[in-house]
Amino acid sequence: MSDSGQTGQLESLLRWQEAGGTWEVLTRSESSVTVALCRCDGGEVVDRVELSEPDAVAYVARSRD
Repeated sequence: MSDSGQTGQLESLLRWQEAGGTWEVLTRSESSVTVALCRCDGGEVVDRVELSEPDAVAYVARSRD
């Protein structure tokens, strides 16, 4: 999911979840959040991604708070 652009960050995160993957928050700031993308079969971290689009940041906050 390494997406260096800002287009579709929330959609990418939702696709990851729909495929069975999990994620966890690593760091947060006022304008971004970094999440670890984990495999569904054991939780191994396969990628880390910084989300900065407001809808993606808000989704993570709602989902994890």
